[in-house]
Amino acid sequence: MSLFSLANRTALVTGASSGLGRHFAHVLSDAGATVILAARRMDRLEEVAAAITRKGGNALTVAMDVTDDGSIVAAFDAIKEALGRPADIIVNNSGMSREGWFRDMAEDDWNAVIDTNLTGVWRVAKHGANAMVAAKAKGSIINIASITGLHPQAMTTAYCVSKAGVDHMTRQMALEMARYGVRVNAIAPGYFKTEINDDFLDSEQGQMMVRRIAMRRIGDIDELAGPLLLLASDAGSFMTGSTLVVDGGHLLNSL
Repeated sequence: MSLFSLANRTALVTGASSGLGRHFAHVLSDAGATVILAARRMDRLEEVAAAITRKGGNALTVAMDVTDDGSIVAAFDAIKEALGRPADIIVNNSGMSREGWFRDMAEDDWNAVIDTNLTGVWRVAKHGANAMVAAKAKGSIINIASITGLHPQAMTTAYCVSKAGVDHMTRQMALEMARYGVRVNAIAPGYFKTEINDDFLDSEQGQMMVRRIAMRRIGDIDELAGPLLLLASDAGSFMTGSTLVVDGGHLLNSL
């Protein structure tokens, strides 16, 4: 298990105030990393940090809006000032969705999704990668994609397109960062219950969708821990440019 240890590592998680981000922060902390929790809702971040601290972990909170480049720069400056070193693990988890038929979608809604889910990932990865290169630190960037970026799904065009962009951008980043010892990979989750989708999954339509998953169930959030630790730790030291699909076989059938 020492291959999966994150002792003496520093991990930044965006969107850490709830859902998958909060869970990822706990997983990384439990593996030994000092965790930097980033989001807009500082009160929620402080709650997550307190829970990690109670378990004996180390957590730092920073305000970050991934749609605001100045906010990201300030967050990375705060990390350097507080820790004296950059984050060498970055989990790009922030995301949002606006549903509806593409022909009815307002341009403001389209822009909001793309700016958060795609451009926001680029912004954070850019500043994180530059900080690692400046410090000559090897590291790992993990972008959270989605199976909807690999297969179309009705009424979620902006979300699907943004996640398809994250999937390919991961390979572009990996190609450019390999020479610096920075690995860039992605996780493409299927359906896991979070605050964003719990109403849908509990609906009749959601239950019909679940029956199309090969394993006939949604994922347990703990089933993302293994893929995350593989990409964050030395266990995945020769992996870069990969997208790990964790979906219970959902892509084997139609979405």
